[in-house]
Amino acid sequence: MQTTPLETTQLAPTTRIGFVGLGRMGGNMAARLLAAGYPVYGEERRREHAQALVDQGLQWRDTPAEVAQAADIVLTSVPDDSALETIASGAHGILAGLAAGKVWVDMSTVSPRASRALAKRTQARGAAMLDAPVSGSVPQVQAGTLTIIVGGDAQAYARVEPILRELGTPTHVGENGQGLVLKLAINGNLAAQMLAFSEGLLLAERAGIDRKLAVDVMTRSAIGSPALKARGPLVLDLPDEAWFDVGMMQKDLVLALDAARELQVPLSAAATADEFLTIARALGYERRDLASIHEVLARVAGDPR
Repeated sequence: MQTTPLETTQLAPTTRIGFVGLGRMGGNMAARLLAAGYPVYGEERRREHAQALVDQGLQWRDTPAEVAQAADIVLTSVPDDSALETIASGAHGILAGLAAGKVWVDMSTVSPRASRALAKRTQARGAAMLDAPVSGSVPQVQAGTLTIIVGGDAQAYARVEPILRELGTPTHVGENGQGLVLKLAINGNLAAQMLAFSEGLLLAERAGIDRKLAVDVMTRSAIGSPALKARGPLVLDLPDEAWFDVGMMQKDLVLALDAARELQVPLSAAATADEFLTIARALGYERRDLASIHEVLARVAGDPR
């Protein structure tokens, strides 16, 4: 099928947005777009999970295909390759509802290979697909300060950029799949940072230094990245509801290590973090926030906490 050129004019607030995957991240993104005045059509596996958004004005559709039919721009946020394939394919999938000239923006963190394959299938329908994974968690979604890393057609990106700016700061980094590679590079670094920070903190504690004081000094020091400053308080008081849990982090590390093997790049720090997250999951921390690495390390070191 011949591709229809995509319009590059700035989007009006009346642009119809579809959103498939209204979990903690996707639901908060959809809420921001509703608050900005966009008409939003949505679908989630269980409607009751999205009822609060429906109450805020989200227009419910029963299938991903119906969302794609109703919208000019379709956004998706799902946990992994399998979920992405499920919402994309079949008679009720997004691809079945896409028409020429529409844009699909997938904000999931999935494998670059799977995303590029879907981009080709989307292009065959005369539409465009962008990979646009985000760096940040629920607080950043709610504040509109996500870092959004976009790969794919430059014209399609220009078309959706105003929408993405409602959610954070988008940057177009290259071709399909390249946004995901950069996101995986970031998350591999994040896991390694949290492990190194936790090791240093435990060392300070074992020397008799107050934990809170150590966290404060460490996060104000040369190692105090935004990620460590944000999670320092969580190390001191681990939340019941994870911002970004151990299981999802390890999923991203596996994707990063797979991409690294394809590109023949050693990721020693990420590989070590991956091994430690396997221990964390074995100890029952799979659904706890990434900040729980410190607690897991302490337990491995013989701390009875």
